Amino acid sequence: MTDKLIIFDTTLRDGEQSPGASMTRDEKLRIARQLERLKVDVIEAGFAASSNGDFECVKSIAEVIKDSIICSLARANDRDISRAAEALKPANAGRLHLFLATSALHMEKKLRMTPDQVFEQAKLSVRFARNLMADIEFSPEDGYRSDPDFLCRVIEAVINEGATTINVPDTVGYAIPELYGNFIKNLRERIPNSDKAVWSVHCHNDLGMAVANSLAGVKIGGARQVECTINGLGERAGNCSLEEVVMAVKTRKDYFDLELGIDTQQILAASRLVSQTTGFVVQPNKAVVGANAFAHASGIHQDGVLKARDTYEIMRAEDVGWSANKIVLGKLSGRNAFKQRLQELGVAMESETDINNAFIKFKDLADRKSEIFDEDILALVSDESVTHSNEQYGFVSLSQHSETGERPQACVVFTVAGKEVKGQSDGNGPVDASLKAIETHVKSGAEMVLYSVNAISGSTESQGEVTVRLQNSGRVVNGVGSDPDIVVASAKAYLSALNKLQSKADRVAAQG
Repeated sequence: MTDKLIIFDTTLRDGEQSPGASMTRDEKLRIARQLERLKVDVIEAGFAASSNGDFECVKSIAEVIKDSIICSLARANDRDISRAAEALKPANAGRLHLFLATSALHMEKKLRMTPDQVFEQAKLSVRFARNLMADIEFSPEDGYRSDPDFLCRVIEAVINEGATTINVPDTVGYAIPELYGNFIKNLRERIPNSDKAVWSVHCHNDLGMAVANSLAGVKIGGARQVECTINGLGERAGNCSLEEVVMAVKTRKDYFDLELGIDTQQILAASRLVSQTTGFVVQPNKAVVGANAFAHASGIHQDGVLKARDTYEIMRAEDVGWSANKIVLGKLSGRNAFKQRLQELGVAMESETDINNAFIKFKDLADRKSEIFDEDILALVSDESVTHSNEQYGFVSLSQHSETGERPQACVVFTVAGKEVKGQSDGNGPVDASLKAIETHVKSGAEMVLYSVNAISGSTESQGEVTVRLQNSGRVVNGVGSDPDIVVASAKAYLSALNKLQSKADRVAAQG
């Protein structure tokens, strides 16, 4: 029988650690539902012990998702493990993912522990976890830069204690494909009980080789689980990209000879949902999911594709979810049709009131925009003002005047704790004036570290999607806003970011 490659998605945990990519509970649930439709084998829902908010997110996902294993990260201590196990109680199938650094550098500088202390803690933590749950994954953090002799000793011990998956992370993206593949191969050959666990790879993209390293770990090293994220989302240069690994294994089945459980036609929907939720725009030439991934500009290429698609296409665009944009709803569409489309897109509203608010926004958009695409609907329901009427700040209206040779002026009406206020300011442009008008009341003191505009679909009638990234007192947050008027979208994005800045959610950084 052909082996199956397990796809472990960590978009909601490791992906969320990208500065500004933190997500609300509703956003995480929406993405988890799409990952379930994608038929991801394991969803790492979060780091339950890091905050009460993350605990509730993991628990909510465990309650809702039935077809994927739900996993929570935990440091190798009893408190973290107990907290993670508690959050995973509602899951049909749960997994505890323990991590502990094993490289000399991390043990000395970060943990301030001796190798013997790390060995004992790893062993005891897996023993403790195994009494709470049957499915235990262990990751020696910075495993690739660890001493192989010590790593063999630790891994053999944790497998003896009941670890069912062993993940060897290239935590800092230092690996080279051939070397990384052989590193895992040598570990498996040297460790007597290596056949008692599934071997996994988790590679970061600091040198641009996360996908190549992961695939080498599979082909050369014999790993049968790949840890990855949608769009390669993650801190620093990101993680191994799910869509690239999946399509490489599927397209080159002649080489890898592995089965996948993934429904590849859901890949593009997952990519767009993660991009619109986090505000991290997918570059046009990104493999598989970029806007140009299946575009052929060269006359020679176009001629070849028209004669026979496989002259220049190694995979079909429709196999990953690409198709011509279809109008799904219009101004004459009713509430039930809108509600049904939300369900098909994996959007869950908490109450009928939320659905009604979203429908009102939809009808307003349909009056201004003749063609409504799935992307428009996702952008609409991602708007904080639709689903979170109790936020501190909410957009009401905006007027601005801009004329060549004159300094632009803007007036913004918005709510603060439910009460309407008006801000006025000038600026270098209409967007600058609008955001300064908001600041005249808010006085957040935040520094803007990113302002990005993206057209949701491909015409001048398209909604503009704006991402604003703010930084204040060590916190970095993204706000996303969409509207056919780019100045309005900018104001919405700014208010969205301010809402996240003023929330008191705390977070403990960790990576495996």
